[in-house]
Amino acid sequence: MVRKSQLFRRSRRENSDEPRDRRYTVKVSAEEDAQLQARAAVAGGITVPRLMFEAAMNANVETKTDRLEVLRNIYALQNALASVGNNVNQLAKFANTEGHVPSDAAATLQEVRRVARLVEAASREWERP
Repeated sequence: MVRKSQLFRRSRRENSDEPRDRRYTVKVSAEEDAQLQARAAVAGGITVPRLMFEAAMNANVETKTDRLEVLRNIYALQNALASVGNNVNQLAKFANTEGHVPSDAAATLQEVRRVARLVEAASREWERP
């Protein structure tokens, strides 16, 4: 059964004041075509060209390069966290051996907090939609 909202839905893009005289050709395999057809159907029965256009014009597009940059940042944070963890272990060993906390412990704990905030920010970046 066709819903009323589907009867009056515009199936084409809005008219443009400028001519649309540029064309792109994209070649896909049979499997990729089937995937595109399925996604277009799920997206409301739109055409594959419209699906591709809307996906390309989406401001939230994330490329492989973007994801690799996030991974690089996470690995850098992992190295920083390992370094800070080593400093914390040295402080704990000193405190256990000498019976008191060294004076530079506060700076190390500030560094721990700074790196923890960076890790939180990186994880939020990784989880973004």
